[in-house]
Amino acid sequence: MRILGIETSCDETAAAVVEEGSRLLSNVVASSMDLHIPYGGVVPEIAARSHIEVILPVIQQALDEADCVWDDIDGIAVTYGAGLGGSLLIGVLTARTLAIAHDKPLYAINHVEAHVYANFLTNTSLPGYSLRKSSPEFPMLAIIVSGGHSQLVLFQNHFDYVLLGQTHDDAIGEAFDKVAKMLGLPYPGGPSVSKAALDGNPLAFKLPKAKMDKYDFSFSGLKTAVLRLAQSEIGERHDFPSTGLPERLSEAQKANIAASFQRTAIETIVDKAKLAIQEYDPRSVVIAGGVAANQELRRQLSQGLSLPVDFPDIKLCTDNGAMIATLGCFKAIHNQPTADPYTLDIAPSLTM
Repeated sequence: MRILGIETSCDETAAAVVEEGSRLLSNVVASSMDLHIPYGGVVPEIAARSHIEVILPVIQQALDEADCVWDDIDGIAVTYGAGLGGSLLIGVLTARTLAIAHDKPLYAINHVEAHVYANFLTNTSLPGYSLRKSSPEFPMLAIIVSGGHSQLVLFQNHFDYVLLGQTHDDAIGEAFDKVAKMLGLPYPGGPSVSKAALDGNPLAFKLPKAKMDKYDFSFSGLKTAVLRLAQSEIGERHDFPSTGLPERLSEAQKANIAASFQRTAIETIVDKAKLAIQEYDPRSVVIAGGVAANQELRRQLSQGLSLPVDFPDIKLCTDNGAMIATLGCFKAIHNQPTADPYTLDIAPSLTM
C-alpha cells in the first residue's frame, strides 16, 4: 500500500509517498516563506501563486525520490481543510485531476488530524530523519500545537477520537508570532521568540494564565499582558502603539519578555496535559504541529508528564506531505470512505 500525499494548506507546497502507513519513501517540501518575510506574515495571494508554480514539479520529485511511477501508487491523499482557501484549492484541484487521470482512489484529509499521524512513521531510508521505533499505542493523548490550532484530543483508536479541549481565541503559535512582532523579532515568530528566550530569564516576569474550562485554552489575554508589560518596561501608558516598542526596548528586555512569555505559554499546555493524563490514563502521549518543534516545549513536557512523550522528527512538525500520506494509508487500510474526485470541495474552517 503506497499513498501519495499532497499538502498545500498554507505556504508550503509538499508531496510525499508513504508505504503501509509507517515507511517514509519520500518527502518533498517547497516553501514560499522567503516571499512572505517582507510582509511579516503569510500573504494568501502570494502563497496560492507559489503553489501553482511548483506543485507539479514537487509531486514528480516525490515520485522520483520514492522510485515510483504512477502504477506503483495505490491512492492519493490531499488536504482539503483547514487552511487558506486559495492554497487549499490548488492542492485539491490538482489531486482531483490526478486521481481521475490515473484512476486512483482519492482520500480527503483533515490537516489537523494529519499532524498527529506524523508520529506513526517509524521507518525510512531517507537521510537526516530520526523516527520513533514503534507506533503509538491506544488510547493515545494527542497535544496539537500550531499557528492555527491548540487542542487536546483523546484517540481510542484510528478514527475514533474525542476533542477534549481547544483554544477559544489565538492558537499558541499565533501568540508566538504576535509577541515576536511586538518585540521587533523577525518572521516567523516562533523560532525568533525561542531564540531570543535563550538569552533571557524565564522567571523575570510573572504573566497570567487564562482560567478556562478544564481542557480549553486562551492565549489572547497572555498576548495582551505581554503588550502591557512591554509598555510598562519603557515607561509608557497602555495607549502607546505596539509599533513603537521594538526601538525602545533593550535587547535584555526583549530577551526577558520572550523567555517569560514562552515559559507561561508552554506551562499552560503542560498543565492541561497533566490533567488529561490523570483523568483518562492514556497508554501514550504524542505531540503534533509546528510548535512541537519548540525545544522548551519538548523539555517541559518530557520533565513534567508522568508518561513519556513521543515527538515527531523536527522536519515532520511543520506542514509536510508525509503526514498527509500517512493518514491516507490508514484510511485505505481501515476501509474509510473515499472522496469523489469530481466533487471534493475545500473546507477552510475544518476542525477536529
